[in-house]
Amino acid sequence: MTDATLTIAVNEAITPSVCRLVLKGDLGTLPRPGQFVNLSLPGFFLRRPISVCDAQEGRLTLIYKVVGEGTRALCRLAPGRELKVLTPLGTGYDLSIAGNDPVLFGGGVGVPPLYYLAKNLISQGKNVRVVLGFQREYEIFYEYEFTALGCGVTVFTDDGSNGNPGFVTDGIPADATCFYACGPMPMLKALCKKTAVRGEVSLEERMGCGFGACMGCSVKTKNGYKRVCKEGPVFTKEEIVWEG
Repeated sequence: MTDATLTIAVNEAITPSVCRLVLKGDLGTLPRPGQFVNLSLPGFFLRRPISVCDAQEGRLTLIYKVVGEGTRALCRLAPGRELKVLTPLGTGYDLSIAGNDPVLFGGGVGVPPLYYLAKNLISQGKNVRVVLGFQREYEIFYEYEFTALGCGVTVFTDDGSNGNPGFVTDGIPADATCFYACGPMPMLKALCKKTAVRGEVSLEERMGCGFGACMGCSVKTKNGYKRVCKEGPVFTKEEIVWEG
């Protein structure tokens, strides 16, 4: 884990409520797909955990949704401003289980970490398909970025305003060798119940510290409670005990 000081290069809205943040500087160890970082914002005590959308030497891309005071403050920061960033944190996806035809499922702000994952899988010669789910058309983002990588992309919207009407669980291909997912808990639960192949899910939980000290983000697994920020955020589909 590195406590890096990075400089904002880009901070722009890509939908009415979602922004893309590009930071430049020395990242230390590059994150793996599925890992996240913790941003320290001026005037706020708790850091903000944000999944990694893309990373390369000297450049880190994060996508975040504006939902509270902290992210509203973040979206107002201009290029040139420095931010303290803890990176990389958590466990990432296991690319070794992908097989030849992995499918990636993303819902809403669960989409960003799948871009970095897709980029890495394609570099290994995998045939990557991506299924994206949003509530409505104006919330869609990164559809064309996935296509530019070489992924087959299918979009679902809850209200049918773009792509296919329905949910990502309606787009599970029969020939997938593995699946990876990130999104809201109901989506992940439904995917795990409907898919026969092995898979991994990235959980979204509120985090206090981001590195396992406070235990505030614990979830129930078949091996006891585990911390999303430390043992996760990525878990195998068999590990999680889905409540309800």
